[in-house]
Amino acid sequence: MNHAVSTHFFINHRLTTAAFDKLCDTGISAVEIFCARQHLDYRNRAQIDELAHWFRDSELKLHSLHSPMYNDEANGRSGPQAVVNIADPGKVKRIAACDEIKRALEIAEQVPFRYLVQHLGAPQDEYDDAKFDAAFSSLDELRLFARHRGVEILLENIPNGLSSAEKLLLFLRQTHLDLGFCFDTGHANIMGGVEREFELMQTRIRSLHVHDNDGTKDAHLFPSLAKGGTIKWATVMPMLRAREHQYPLLLELKESPDFPQPLEAIPQIFKNLESF
Repeated sequence: MNHAVSTHFFINHRLTTAAFDKLCDTGISAVEIFCARQHLDYRNRAQIDELAHWFRDSELKLHSLHSPMYNDEANGRSGPQAVVNIADPGKVKRIAACDEIKRALEIAEQVPFRYLVQHLGAPQDEYDDAKFDAAFSSLDELRLFARHRGVEILLENIPNGLSSAEKLLLFLRQTHLDLGFCFDTGHANIMGGVEREFELMQTRIRSLHVHDNDGTKDAHLFPSLAKGGTIKWATVMPMLRAREHQYPLLLELKESPDFPQPLEAIPQIFKNLESF
């Protein structure tokens, strides 16, 4: 499988071209950038210009962006007003969320990428028809904005009442939106189980987020290396590999004191996963 990494594992650090130079040494062919303003400030033209110049001269491809979850520079710690939620039933908040995401999508005008990974609702959202309606209004607008920039929007399965595999398929049936999915192994492990969630989503999966956890906490553990992971990779990897033409094997890890040099661990993770 083609190998890729999300910059999520150093989300609390400024994203620089030096970081991409180091990522290239891991042997990956593509990257997903996590849009968090303390990491990649998509409002900062100078930072975007620097990255655009670097990608023009590099063989490393920008596969995708992860849509912003918060509009502040503290990963949401400034308060609930920072949440970017396209399923908010309040029209003013929904429009503000769409405007924030459009700022991130504008990166494609300088650095082309194929996919924007989007959450449907906030982490603790329960199912509500009004939230589905709000999400439809948002995505109907955003997908057109994205398409004009050569980008497709992918919905990610996340642990809330709107975004299990079952609910995502219900959303597409009700809205008739033709959207692909980003399949998150860790989130699936917390929800209906990796095998079941994948079976439901598989035909629409266009990207992956690969990480592990204990089945309860979204810890983004290093698969095959970190203690406490419960995903059965010997079962999951052949399942993922059966549709490898649809997506790269993309790691979405979390900074951990157990792995002070995460870039050194990444090649070993890929080697271990590919051995199954």
